[in-house]
Amino acid sequence: MASWPHARQWLFSLKAFAAAMLALYIALSFGLPRPFWAMATVYFVSNPLTGATRSKAAYRVAGTVLGASAAVLTVPQLVNMPIVLTGAIALWIVGLVYLSLLQRSPRSYVFLLAAYTLPIVALPAVMHPGEIFDIAVARVEEIGIGIVCAALVHAVVFPARVAPALRDRARLWLADAADWASDIASGDAHATISRHRLAADMLALDQLIVQLSFDTETRRTLNHASALRTAMFGLTPVLSALATVRQASRQADPPFPQAVLADTARHLDAKYRTLLARCTALQAGIGDRTMPPPAIAAPRSDTAAAEADAADHGPAPHHDHAMLLFGAASAGVAVFGAGLLWIFSGWEDGGGPVAVAAIACCFFASIDEPRPLAWPFLRWSAACLLITSFYLFLVVPHAQSFDMLAGMLAAPYLAIGLLMPRPGFQLIAMLLSVNTASFANVQSVYDANFVGLFNTSLANAAAMLFAPLWATLARPFGAHVAARRLIRAGWQDLARAATWRVADEHTRAGARMLDRLGQLMPRLGASGGRLASDGFRELQVGYCTMALQRALPGLPTPARKPVRRVLGIVARHFRARLKAGRNDVVAVSPDLQVSIDAALAALAGPGVLPNRYLAVDARSALVVLGITLREQEEIASIADA
Repeated sequence: MASWPHARQWLFSLKAFAAAMLALYIALSFGLPRPFWAMATVYFVSNPLTGATRSKAAYRVAGTVLGASAAVLTVPQLVNMPIVLTGAIALWIVGLVYLSLLQRSPRSYVFLLAAYTLPIVALPAVMHPGEIFDIAVARVEEIGIGIVCAALVHAVVFPARVAPALRDRARLWLADAADWASDIASGDAHATISRHRLAADMLALDQLIVQLSFDTETRRTLNHASALRTAMFGLTPVLSALATVRQASRQADPPFPQAVLADTARHLDAKYRTLLARCTALQAGIGDRTMPPPAIAAPRSDTAAAEADAADHGPAPHHDHAMLLFGAASAGVAVFGAGLLWIFSGWEDGGGPVAVAAIACCFFASIDEPRPLAWPFLRWSAACLLITSFYLFLVVPHAQSFDMLAGMLAAPYLAIGLLMPRPGFQLIAMLLSVNTASFANVQSVYDANFVGLFNTSLANAAAMLFAPLWATLARPFGAHVAARRLIRAGWQDLARAATWRVADEHTRAGARMLDRLGQLMPRLGASGGRLASDGFRELQVGYCTMALQRALPGLPTPARKPVRRVLGIVARHFRARLKAGRNDVVAVSPDLQVSIDAALAALAGPGVLPNRYLAVDARSALVVLGITLREQEEIASIADA
């Protein structure tokens, strides 16, 4: 349920509006051809956190320059071949949108802005190709003014630093982790909800950590944040494994003796408490310059080896290249189709609407399931058109000074600013800021030509209608298919992890599994319960496999053979799942339990491994692995039925 805006949202909206009016005033003073782009740019780069605004601003400048340069190089060469020019623009959009989707950091703005800056600059200039350089320069100037104003206002007026926001968000995450652990201990059914929330919040925390580097923070704060991410990544699989063991111990016919399950639970609980204490200390140290560096603050006990389970070798994001390329291609094909309609209609002013459609299509390319967003987008666009028409003909003519104009623009833009920080509204708010600015067409000299406005508004409305409809028709399968592909990608990693012998590959695989889990959580709701897994069981199998791989080099030969047999069975099982159809149940080999029992017996002797923690961890991994694969088979059988 939507709530009333709070004080921080009002403050952000006021700051964004002040920056937008400053940018508009400067652009009007310089006599730029489209001063409204400077105003709209402020809303594109503004973020409640100052560091995020800086990052978006810097990369947006780079993307704008790249796109404008491409327009200057492309239009003079292809202006006499409109279909070829349209095809070149479409290919540019496909490539740049794909590159932007590969980036989950502020760097994505370089490619996204470059993708739709080319059509914005190139298409309106095809009738006057000799002016392409001037148009490109003006575009860069308008964007630059908006960026500088946004960065200046957000940095000077009550700046919101990233570090406190990250510290508060991490504190809530750790509280959720403690709630999950409490639910596990009590056998509460809400444990599933807790773990889903925990995994989904990891991606948001990762984004804050990335933005931290653009804030005015010391290297020590950045090191604390990086170490915190490492420890938090290790906490999720440990809690998931603990939940599995606790649940198995409550069964009437547990897969392992109660003594073995109790030992495993104690080990996992100790590992959880070690990691939680580490996370809590690091969370408190973010932004606190009196705290020692993470390496000094780290615990020195043998149980600190728990942190090695999530050693930070840098992020290892999972990319579904086929889905990303399909989304980018759908945007490119949409722009090409809109361009052909413009060419064959012979409409002289049709370049502008095609550029507007290009912007919308580029944003829709990042959405798994455009259909739920299509209707709100159309509704808000229609409202935007009505509001700007009202302002242009009934309000703006009475503006005798810039102060009066700013006062008249306050209502719609303050509303847009209030929408931007609210979850689920940021995309709509950004598109509304562009539409409102372009429809209103604020210029230094008032000129409200009703026929021209009606023509332009109708064209832009058609562009706004075309983009969501195309996205809905071109991508009807939605988030469910993306979720299935994420799970299958997890099976591929599990099959490889059971056979890899390189430690660095295991670390990257673990980070990739957690990243994939974070991507899967928002898509579970769209699956309608049709998925046989929520990703946590695959995560447990992966981390158990990696624990066994770490212990394997130090094992004596009698213990090494059964552990390798276990890993081989795991690899064959997930290869079989990949080959089988999605509705086929693949039974776990009956040799798995025999091999696990043999490995546990071989590891039970004293002094099997010189590192006691590693030996206990290997035994726990075998137990969790056996329980998890057994549960996975049972759940798959139920889903198939």
